[in-house]
Amino acid sequence: MLGVCLLFVGIVLINNGICNLYKIDGKSAAVMNILTGGLSLYINFLNLYLGNFYAAGTGLLFCFTYLFVAMMDIWGLNPIPFAYFSTFVAINAIAFGFVEGIFGSDLLGLVPDWRWAAIWWLWAILWGSSFFTDILGMKQLAKYVPWLQIFEGIVTAWIPGLLLILELW
Repeated sequence: MLGVCLLFVGIVLINNGICNLYKIDGKSAAVMNILTGGLSLYINFLNLYLGNFYAAGTGLLFCFTYLFVAMMDIWGLNPIPFAYFSTFVAINAIAFGFVEGIFGSDLLGLVPDWRWAAIWWLWAILWGSSFFTDILGMKQLAKYVPWLQIFEGIVTAWIPGLLLILELW
């Protein structure tokens, strides 16, 4: 399920980056966020039902990110609440990077996976960008965020998702 979800996380990040670069209206950009957020919601409720709490907890951070972005784009909401949510998620992403690097996804298996640690830390940078641009007002950094979205969509989601689906990871 993770591979499927990451495939869509990849395209939503790429789509969001492209829409931001081309100044495409938020309502048009929101469609892919709703679809990806909805898919993630379904997958992660299934994970909750199956007792995969680590997968569900981490996956719902993505789900709520994309649904939050969609609602902000549709209704033109103030970005500050999203920035605080993103800051919370970024802090957790840093922690999950350490968990992956020390223990791996199977917390009892003690099989560290530095690939996932690096991916979590890259995601922390993207989520953390809201803290710097919207909370601290460092608006000059905002021009780099679309490029970061595209890069992370490819490197941290699309490629790993594709490799997982093809059972090459």
